[in-house]
Amino acid sequence: MTNHIQHLFIINRAGSLIYSWEARLETPEVEKTYEWPIDVHLEEVDQKAVVVFGEKDGIKLRYYVKSINGEPVSGTRFQIGAQQLNVLEYLQEEDNYPVTVRFAAPTVSTNEKIILSSMFHSLFTIAVQLSPCPKSSGVEVLETTQFKLFCLQSRTGVKFVVITSAASNIAADSLLSKMYELYSDFALKNPFYSIDMPIRAQKFDEAIKTLLEKAEKSNGAVTF
Repeated sequence: MTNHIQHLFIINRAGSLIYSWEARLETPEVEKTYEWPIDVHLEEVDQKAVVVFGEKDGIKLRYYVKSINGEPVSGTRFQIGAQQLNVLEYLQEEDNYPVTVRFAAPTVSTNEKIILSSMFHSLFTIAVQLSPCPKSSGVEVLETTQFKLFCLQSRTGVKFVVITSAASNIAADSLLSKMYELYSDFALKNPFYSIDMPIRAQKFDEAIKTLLEKAEKSNGAVTF
């Protein structure tokens, strides 16, 4: 079964991430043998050799180099025998070709999720202020060729965000509303929970998991 729901975030009134869920998907990998010169442009980003230009043959932007000629890459370095080599420098040398490069899709770290949540909170606030409509509800839907983002903001300013695949037809409005209900039932009604703090409750985790499984199995025709 295809997992259309990829990420779920709950962001508090101050823009801090207080809950996140991520689908457990196999990381896509692409292997290709290159002749000189390599036709993708790589740069060091977050201590990895990352594709920044030249998306083609299933190799997309932000994919990083995982191995060179079967040798695993750690950060931007790999080893041949006893010699430590830099990926970017190695691929610039014509004598090293042909070369087989394995690329892997990027993953989102916890720190990146926190940063992205804060950025979205700021963009949401700017969208409300720039909107020509009075009492704008901010960013509700954002569609790209890679994903769809849906957001519901509660009356108290808590944001519920769902990110799906671009091909998803899931009824996001009802899904977000149900998430809000679960948040109210398992977080706000919990006497040990402090408002705007990270949500750490097994019952809430289980309820979210059940909700998302139901949404996926409904094949996009989700009603609650």
